[in-house]
Order: sequence, then C-alpha cells, then structure tokens
Amino acid sequence: MLSHTAVHLVLLLSLGSWAEGLCPDDLDSSCKQNPYKEPVGSDTVVSYEQLKQMLESGNVQLFDVREPDEFEEGAIAGATNTPLSELEQAFTLPPDQFRELYGVSMPGKDDPHFILYCQRGRRSLTALEIVQGLGYSRARHYAGGYSEWAELEAQ
Repeated sequence: MLSHTAVHLVLLLSLGSWAEGLCPDDLDSSCKQNPYKEPVGSDTVVSYEQLKQMLESGNVQLFDVREPDEFEEGAIAGATNTPLSELEQAFTLPPDQFRELYGVSMPGKDDPHFILYCQRGRRSLTALEIVQGLGYSRARHYAGGYSEWAELEAQ
C-alpha cells in the first residue's frame, strides 16, 4: 500500500504536464489571457488580430458560448449566443431549426470561419472539442475571449 506522501507525489507528477500550461501568479497579463497555453498559430486558435480582420471582412460565424446573462453584459459585435450547456444539442439540430432558434445559419461542417469564444478561453476550448466531435473539423476558438477583446478594444 502506498503511503500518503507517495500518493501526493504521484498526483503531483500526473498533474505536472497539465499544470505546465497554467500561469503562475507572477507572470504578465499575456499569459493570463491565454492561460491554457495553446499556440495562437495553431489550427484551432484564432488571435485577436485574426478575429478582428474576420469581423471587418464579414467573413466569420462567431458564437459566444457564455451564459445569456454574461452575453447581455457585453459581447463581441455580431456574435450569436449559444451557451455551452446547449451547444451539443444546438449543433445537432436540423439547419432550419437552428436558424429559427438562433437567428443565423448553421455553419458548415468544414467551415474555417466558424469561431467560438467565451470569457477567457476555457469554455470555448470545451465547446471546440464538442463541435469537433460532431464533425465540425475546421471550427476554431478565440482563446483570449471577451476579456482580452474588451481590453484590447479599449486601447
């Protein structure tokens, strides 16, 4: 039987690789805005600059996966609120029902302009995993979230 200390050591070692991506309290704000350390250049992440360009060109379907009360307090212009709690159900609806409920067309399964975001990137990463599991292979998320967006837009 393992001692209490050995169990803690095993837990710490197993959490090590997961925790590497999180920010220590003394790091700069850029780490705090993307604490999950996904490379912004990856195929699944959109940067602030990329999202801004997509919005300016009108070439984006942007979904906010926060709860409706959060969305009402402030959102990126042009976003559609599809809370994480109903995301899987929403993206399995027939396209006409999706449009009726959300007021926008359902993105195509291979649409690279299908972007998800939340407050800081954690829920949108979960949402991304959900929609990718439903076949939306080119969907991406804005890891900086509304927090980063609001901060950068205020500058």
